[in-house]
Amino acid sequence: MTQTPAPAAVGDGTPSKPWWRQLYVQVLLAIVIGIFMGWRWPDLATSMEPIGTTFIAAMKMLIGPIVFLTIIGGIAGVADLKKVGLTGIKALTYFQVGTIVALLTGLVAINIFRLGDGVHADPATISTSGEADEYIKSGEHQHWWEFLTNLVPHSFFGAFVEGDILQVIFLAVIFGIALKSVGKVGEPVIASVNRLTEVVFKVLAFIMKAAPLGAFGAMSYAIGKFGISTLTSLGSLIALFYVTSILFVVVVLGAVLAAFVKLNIFQLFRYFKEEFFLVLGTSTAEPALPGLMRKLQFMGVEKSTVGLVVPTGYSFNLDGAAIYLSLATLYIAQATDTPLTIGQQLGLLAVMLLTSKGAAGVAGGGFIALTATLSTVGHVPAAGIMLIFGIDKFMSECRALVNFYGNAVATLFVAKWENNLDLARARAVLAGHEVPDAAVSADSAGTFRWRRGHGRQAA
Repeated sequence: MTQTPAPAAVGDGTPSKPWWRQLYVQVLLAIVIGIFMGWRWPDLATSMEPIGTTFIAAMKMLIGPIVFLTIIGGIAGVADLKKVGLTGIKALTYFQVGTIVALLTGLVAINIFRLGDGVHADPATISTSGEADEYIKSGEHQHWWEFLTNLVPHSFFGAFVEGDILQVIFLAVIFGIALKSVGKVGEPVIASVNRLTEVVFKVLAFIMKAAPLGAFGAMSYAIGKFGISTLTSLGSLIALFYVTSILFVVVVLGAVLAAFVKLNIFQLFRYFKEEFFLVLGTSTAEPALPGLMRKLQFMGVEKSTVGLVVPTGYSFNLDGAAIYLSLATLYIAQATDTPLTIGQQLGLLAVMLLTSKGAAGVAGGGFIALTATLSTVGHVPAAGIMLIFGIDKFMSECRALVNFYGNAVATLFVAKWENNLDLARARAVLAGHEVPDAAVSADSAGTFRWRRGHGRQAA
């Protein structure tokens, strides 16, 4: 019996809307208004901070449950548990190689342009503000191995209360493996997990309607507090970071995507345009995590791979943070006249490979990781971070965007490596074409499902 094909989906599967109702258009407009307000009325703009922080808090509230439920659902959907372990090993291998390349990219850029030469800052005379002082103290007491020892939460709900994604991942993997191991006894629980996932994504859909307000609040506050004039004082360092990051994404990640996965990085940019503006407006990649997972599944990446690689990558695959760490560390060394040999720089790279893992999910995480790096090595004065404190906010957007695209490419890479990617579907979706060989339906939560072979003769 031949079934009647369901209407094919276009793009990411969402119904077509007028341009003014598209989320990315609304977020972009909110960013522009926020920048203008911060420039013209800085005092008023600064008071908009609660709007941005409340939206980000609402998004972070759902990150833990989404990661927990999707990882459990992904593991439960794998026939052989050994495959889960292999996927994890391959993902971690890719993450480490990617981080090394990102760190080297930053080191090469700052060694070529040497923007810190001529600053001649004396670490003994550098004063710190209250906020920066807190970051320095946190970094000085953070060790490179703490992200491993803190993997196990003190209580089951403690990981969700603290918002520690690594701990949530640890709990989800253990719980998912246990559910899979008990066989039929765990099937009702797995069914409940899938239903609860739909409810959580529906809540997410409600919160996402406030994304333009969140982007407006965050951007107006940033410009109002720090001022556009801050951009000119260390504009060359900001420009170098942005150019280096863009080259890394387009050239390095683009080459990986084209050579191994056989997909186009520019089409990927267009596909994730809503998430791009959301990250740009909020200066963090976390609000875009659910959308990234949903759209990767819609492209044809198996749910189990998405559920394992994306959340883990948000803690272990921080390409933007890695570029920032290497650039900032060498800039501070140059600005404080601290000579570093090639061997010492490679030693720094080894330390940053570990400390960069602590830059995720924490307020001021990039600064804390930077201080931890300088404190661990001991050659470069930690107080030197005050030289770049004023412009750090303007580099956080770029860090988050590079982290976001790095994890999108990483998931596609691992999926292709594991043969868990429907490449024909991915190409069609990225090109904006209809997907002919699938019955695609968007459920009430905004997640997507499809059945391969729909419309063919039933067996």
